[in-house]
Amino acid sequence: MTVQDIRAFNRFYTNVIGALDYSRHLYAPYTLTESRVLYELAHSPRTDAADLRAELSLDAGYLSRILNKFEQDGLIERTTSREDPRRRRVTLTARGRETGKLLEKRATESVGSLLSTVPAAERPRLGEAMTTVRTILSHGRPPRREDVLLREPGPGDLGWIVQRNAALYAAEYGFNADYEGLVARIVADFAEDHDPHLERVWIAELDGRPVGCVMCVRDEAPATARLRLLLVEPDARGLGIGDRLVRAVIDFARGVGYRDLVLWTNDVLAAAGRLYQRHGFVLVAEKAHRSFGKDLTGQDWRLNLHGTPE
Repeated sequence: MTVQDIRAFNRFYTNVIGALDYSRHLYAPYTLTESRVLYELAHSPRTDAADLRAELSLDAGYLSRILNKFEQDGLIERTTSREDPRRRRVTLTARGRETGKLLEKRATESVGSLLSTVPAAERPRLGEAMTTVRTILSHGRPPRREDVLLREPGPGDLGWIVQRNAALYAAEYGFNADYEGLVARIVADFAEDHDPHLERVWIAELDGRPVGCVMCVRDEAPATARLRLLLVEPDARGLGIGDRLVRAVIDFARGVGYRDLVLWTNDVLAAAGRLYQRHGFVLVAEKAHRSFGKDLTGQDWRLNLHGTPE
């Protein structure tokens, strides 16, 4: 392979994805770089300008102009970081989140249209080739925290939540098929009837594959949200994914006006309990029970969303 081979491929691929005229390609007033910055902000709710510069390898002046444009369009707010006054925290406004969702929807439709031209029998080969390119050009480095993206579920992701919860809990805790049935009902209820303004699912993605998930749904108690089905794949642990998923639920629940956030788990999930404690949850009740083929101790945890600092 020569330099010219790679350059030729780059020209081919940028034409395929419409990178040279991205705003027209997605019917949006933002370039490819601007859309990527917006994407990072949408999937990293606590990002500052320095993080964005490092993650996207952007010139400081160029990034500043992009953020100025976003601020003028009402997409972002910039405040001084509490942890370091020298840094500027960048967060999306409600309008920014809606714009991000619209761009995400149009980008997904665009890629879906491209993928529809590839015969089903050829898609595994295409996926393997893309993985090979990413692996070789990343020099085999281990995954980093910033490689993980939090996103909304796409087609098939809700089914993945059921399958991975069932398989993982069977392997790690010996739960039987009753647990799979419970997860399937929870996911089906969400899929069939949920309020997108008050309920949400997050998928953690690493190298193009889902590696974690969590749900935020309305509880029966007034002004109360419930955290459900938190999961992180074993080979993706140690990257702070659980912390990010829990923080995403807390920020969302607080932002839409819930007063309390609750969850139910079992004492055998000791690492999860420590995670909840780190985020301010308090253990309020325990009760022995037999479920999923095991003798367990159920635990109820609660977080006062307006009595806990961010």
